[in-house]
Formats: sequence, structure tokens, C-alpha cells
Amino acid sequence: MLNNILSAFLVGGLLCVAGQLLMDLTKAKITPAHVLVGYVTGGVILGGLGLYEPLVRIGGAGATVPLSGFGYTLVKGAIEGAQSGGILGVLAGGVQAGATGIAVAVLFGYLTAIIFNPKG
Repeated sequence: MLNNILSAFLVGGLLCVAGQLLMDLTKAKITPAHVLVGYVTGGVILGGLGLYEPLVRIGGAGATVPLSGFGYTLVKGAIEGAQSGGILGVLAGGVQAGATGIAVAVLFGYLTAIIFNPKG
């Protein structure tokens, strides 16, 4: 169990460090929005090529929880959907695979907005 926790921490931490370094070393040319889109896109590309799966096996939640893991989940669902449902399965599979994460993010965002007052 300790090995799983440590590997998840290291993989997730390295993904975060890479994004932070991109923003710091480019002197605001790469914004957090660029990193967000880049990580999701990178997860899709690496997942589609089969290169993200080894990272998931090593890092577990450290690889699946960050944004690159969301891209990986989308492409994995799209591939499974294509195999079972053809061309329409590509769209449906990606949406079904990512639906839980999206629903939880929306729910907790809404609850946070209700509970806390934004500062002006």
C-alpha cells in the first residue's frame, strides 16, 4: 500500500511540477488555461497511442486524477465505444467514460458557490 501511495504521489507531483515549470519558465506566455488544454490533449494523444497506460499502471491515481488522466479516460471510452457501437460509439463512449468526473466537478462547484461568498 505504501508503494502505491508513494508512486501516485511521485507521478502526480511530477505532472504538476511540469505544468508549473512551463508557466514559470515562459514568463506568462503559457497560462494555466494553456496547461489545462495541453494536459487534456496530451492525455488523449498518449492514451490513443497506448503510451499513457504504463503511466497509469505505475502511478495509479497520480496519473488518472490530473487533467491528463481525464483526456486518457475520454479516449479510452471512445475506443471502447467504437469497438462496441461503431462510429456513434466513439462519441457516446467518450462522454459516458467522462460523465462521472464531469458530474462530480459540476456538483462540487455548485455546492462551493452556494456555501462560500466570493470576494470582490
